[in-house]
Amino acid sequence: MKAKGFVKGRPRDLAVLNYGLFKVNSNGRIIGICGFLIRTDAGEAILVDTGFPEKYATDTEAAVQEDRLFEFGEVLHCGPENLPQSQLAKLGLDSSDITLQVCTHTHIDHIGALGAFPASPILISATERALPRPLYWGDVQPLEWPDQDYLEIEGDVEIGPGLTVLMAPGHAPGQIAVMVDLPSGTFLLTSDAISRPEEIDEKFAGSWDEDAAIASADRLMRLASKRDAFVIYGHCPRQWPELRKAPEVYS
Repeated sequence: MKAKGFVKGRPRDLAVLNYGLFKVNSNGRIIGICGFLIRTDAGEAILVDTGFPEKYATDTEAAVQEDRLFEFGEVLHCGPENLPQSQLAKLGLDSSDITLQVCTHTHIDHIGALGAFPASPILISATERALPRPLYWGDVQPLEWPDQDYLEIEGDVEIGPGLTVLMAPGHAPGQIAVMVDLPSGTFLLTSDAISRPEEIDEKFAGSWDEDAAIASADRLMRLASKRDAFVIYGHCPRQWPELRKAPEVYS
């Protein structure tokens, strides 16, 4: 299967999925954990990222201890209602409706249900897929790659009309972003290529590759400016409360 042209319809609407809240130890920043659901006029449903693993919704404290996530921060909220299946239900969808999964990168708060939709292929950067295991976090890497179809990309790809996946390495080796052309205008989903606008001035300190992150962010923001796109950042504390969340949509 080829990623280019895999999606047949044009984007009809975009939903922000609420996967929970997290507090970062080093700075006290409280961030939303988000995913997205893009529906097309051909009846397709594209799921972008899947939040924390299910164990965080069933026994948060045990999951935090098992993964040593307390070393990085605190899971403030992640309940059953924050799992992908519950978020999809808000939109009248279930797992069988997903026609494509997009994995922006493989950190713990983005791949919790990576293998939970076996009927749909996973679109991912070839660089990220080449890793022995998903990154998860720090030196904790408990997940294996799901045994299912992958659409591996090595550069920018128009996966469908009005739907482009953009390479944006820096935060992670295979970080990607997504540009979505809705009837109301263009949206840029930066994921963690730009988690919040202030990262640009901070020069992406602490990233996997700071120089690459700077270059990727510069390119994404130039593309956003050129397209007059509404930018949804990966984890912006100021933006998160203001975003429409499922069942509300952008259309």
